[in-house]
Amino acid sequence: MVVMTRPVSAYAPRSERKPLYVKVVTQPALHGCWAVNISETGIGLIATPHTPSEGPREGEDVELSFSLPDSGEHIRVRGVVRWRHDASGAVAAMGVSFRAFEEADGVKLARYLASSHLQVVVAFATEQESRAVTAALEGVAQLHFAASPSDAHALVTRGDAACLVVCGQDEEQALALVESLAARRADADPSGAGPPSDLASRIVYCAPAAPERLVALFNDGRIFRALGPSPTREALHQAVLQAGREHGVRTEQWRMALELERSLLRERALSQKLPPAPGGRGGDEVGFRSAAMQRVMELVRLVAPHRVAVLLQGETGTGKEVLARILHRLSGRGDVPLVVQDCGALSETLLESELFGHVKGSFTGAVADHPGLFVLANGGTIFLDEIENTTANLQAKLLRVLETGDVRPVGGTQVRHVDVRVVAASNKDMGEEVRAGRFRADLFYRLNSFTVDIPPLRDRPEDVPELALYFLELFNRTLRRSASGIAPDAVDALRAYAWPGNVRELRNVMERSVLLSRPGEVVSRRLLPPVLGSTLALRNEPGGDGSLRARLDRVEREFIREALERHGGVLRRAAVALGMDPVTLGRRVRRHGLWKGDS
Repeated sequence: MVVMTRPVSAYAPRSERKPLYVKVVTQPALHGCWAVNISETGIGLIATPHTPSEGPREGEDVELSFSLPDSGEHIRVRGVVRWRHDASGAVAAMGVSFRAFEEADGVKLARYLASSHLQVVVAFATEQESRAVTAALEGVAQLHFAASPSDAHALVTRGDAACLVVCGQDEEQALALVESLAARRADADPSGAGPPSDLASRIVYCAPAAPERLVALFNDGRIFRALGPSPTREALHQAVLQAGREHGVRTEQWRMALELERSLLRERALSQKLPPAPGGRGGDEVGFRSAAMQRVMELVRLVAPHRVAVLLQGETGTGKEVLARILHRLSGRGDVPLVVQDCGALSETLLESELFGHVKGSFTGAVADHPGLFVLANGGTIFLDEIENTTANLQAKLLRVLETGDVRPVGGTQVRHVDVRVVAASNKDMGEEVRAGRFRADLFYRLNSFTVDIPPLRDRPEDVPELALYFLELFNRTLRRSASGIAPDAVDALRAYAWPGNVRELRNVMERSVLLSRPGEVVSRRLLPPVLGSTLALRNEPGGDGSLRARLDRVEREFIREALERHGGVLRRAAVALGMDPVTLGRRVRRHGLWKGDS
């Protein structure tokens, strides 16, 4: 009879999780089950069940049995499945909260977690290299030395190695190890015989190799850093610590992504069972009628209540700040103001002072203490727009705030702890910025816990009419106008346009149209910028008169006609507005038949 002791609540606060990749035996049985991380209160698992019904479901009890790396001590524990997600490709993930350990197994696990350091495998090191690595990593990592490829494979796959340092002078042997580990991960992933390659040990390469070969390995994601033979102590120290941090972040990110995906699918299934809400739209979804933006709003509503960093990616003008405000309003932090900062608007020094604060006299112009935006946003949300424009030094400080919540002002010594939800935005592909070395990978992975990609307006033309009507009503109120609607020909022109400036450009167009409108007038094509009417004309004209010359002439005529109309037919003023010589404009006006009454 098994004696169970040390009861643990299924809803105990989650303690710090540490990476752990070991085989786990479950009851009810679950095929191909591995741990991916563990804490004193729970464990994250992945598996490849033969059928979706195999193994325990959410809310059900489960018994687990696994061995700890290094010591080989066996742990048996009973728990409850807090969440389970069956993803595509016959892979299941679940989170289990511990309830009770067998005999002294809870003490064994606590001792392992308390004493475990960053686990680092060092392969093929010479005696001199072994001494250098030991000196560089003393006190921060537990080292395991491997003299042969088989030893290296055994240590890397034992379950807790976050980093592999490849040393030695044999280039062929070192590269063969890197390639064999990559092949082994690729073979293991589909069958569930091992953890996902994204969670595998990071490789710091310190052996000789041709530069082009190292670049290829780095681009393929097979090595994390290439330091070359005999790296400095500081370079090796920093590379291994960064590898460990990135490894841990990706582990947690992977687990969180699966849990959020499962929550999204559940919420979507629930919403499909409910009748549609009367009125058709909510105040937070004005103009979001396309399937793409409905999906975006689903993601925003899903992630809003959770304290995870959110990265909004999309072209300039797609409405990232609008979504950040919606996310803040739905987060439960809406009673605290949202703090917004454009990271591309200030120099590094000024931005650092603005975000983290400064003390009086810390630099020229610091005439008083400034608490900083993170302190002002305490308890709420901070929105960092154009995050890609931050420098490497500032990115390191942002990472510290995200990881610890500690903020130290410029020139100050006192540290203040803050509770701030971070929402970042970029109009660039941040993954590409990381690969190009312009953005820190560890900060990206911290910000990238949950990414929302916002489609450009040209890819969702069904949103244009409703957004235009929303802006018309907005500017009627703010500009004290009375435009009474949008004519069908104007709607057609708005839908036909490509909107390189996205929603911001549409907003500007509608502001101009409302300003030009007479009391009670319907906004027609006449009030739109000529480029919009030209786009529609070019799309709708018959193919027989569609030469490039003819099309350009019609676009030019529309621009000149609109400039003359706007400046009361005064040729000189229209020429200034168009940046043309008045004599040249006069010739073109006559050629287009726009002289005097013709316009």
